Amino acid sequence: MTNPNFGSGPCSKRPGWNLDALKDAAVGRSHRSALGKDKLKKAVSETRTILRIPDDYLVGIMPASDTGAFEAAIWSLLGPLPVTVLVWESFSEGWATDTSKQLKLNPTILRADYGKIPDLNSVNWENDVLFVANGTTSGVKLPHWDWIPSNRKGLSFCDATSAAFAMPIAWDKVDVVTFSWQKCLGSEAAHGMLALSPRAVERLNSYDPPWPLPKIFRMKKSGKVNSAIFDADTINTPSMLCVEDYLDALKWAGELGLDGLIGRSMENFRVLENWVADRDWIDFLAEIPETRSNTSACLSVVSPKVQALPPADQSKLLKDIASEMAKRKVAYDMNSYKDAPPGFRLWCGPTIETDDLRFALTELEKIYNEKTAGL
Repeated sequence: MTNPNFGSGPCSKRPGWNLDALKDAAVGRSHRSALGKDKLKKAVSETRTILRIPDDYLVGIMPASDTGAFEAAIWSLLGPLPVTVLVWESFSEGWATDTSKQLKLNPTILRADYGKIPDLNSVNWENDVLFVANGTTSGVKLPHWDWIPSNRKGLSFCDATSAAFAMPIAWDKVDVVTFSWQKCLGSEAAHGMLALSPRAVERLNSYDPPWPLPKIFRMKKSGKVNSAIFDADTINTPSMLCVEDYLDALKWAGELGLDGLIGRSMENFRVLENWVADRDWIDFLAEIPETRSNTSACLSVVSPKVQALPPADQSKLLKDIASEMAKRKVAYDMNSYKDAPPGFRLWCGPTIETDDLRFALTELEKIYNEKTAGL
């Protein structure tokens, strides 16, 4: 039986997952018990090992998924330097809104339309810089890490939620990295991960922001970084059921290794890339091949007969196709993001099996032909 779960978050579970994976969950137990702490510490240590996070970086579990982790970082660390935000999809637009309207830091905002990426070489590294490694809603990823200088003055804040475990991360180029459990490893949602470089820790120790900090953002105690948070003593109560699921995902990921995880995602992407290249009615939303995401792949229908339709009719047609894919249990949740241009979005991360993707693409073309036959 094929797996139809192609949504971009929460993403498909690992191959072979079932509820037995949760049988040893520490449900009903305190996360501060010896058992609870051991499981949380293992979640952190396995994450560090698989992602090859440097030993001198702090790694902790944060509440509220990747969003909570990133918000905690920007509310705690921004302020001493000017701020630049790179925006090329909806979540980075959110970071621009937070820094301008909530923190009122008057950031420099470098925007690019969906499918494009800002001029990375124009970034001023006298500033703190916020960006996504992969635009989940646009299917546009960073082409490389060379644009970030080693001698930067500002801190680099990287939202890596659709990249971690599926794309390489140049750790010497990033000072703050956040991601969640439910993306590339397909684990359960609501918990985020935060990694801080020594430079970020130095900022945290030496700087107190002028605005009030909600409890779930506070990473200091007695004027210094609260090291307990990065020793699995979480700020608020985590779900031990979700922790168990993440440990199961990490066990699977550890057996493959980081190269194996990236390789699985890239194999899926190459299947999609070759399929698109052989068809004239569909194309990637990302205009530059090097920026095409190998996880949250976004596609546009470029057929002249579809493009000739009024925009509202185009959008309805593509939503009808996606709905039909779901009705036939071929691919769920493959609509483009609500703020993105009309099209399709297929998750190609490491938990996706290539044969399932091939089947979905075959069925997509059949349904497309059925729905457009009268145009």
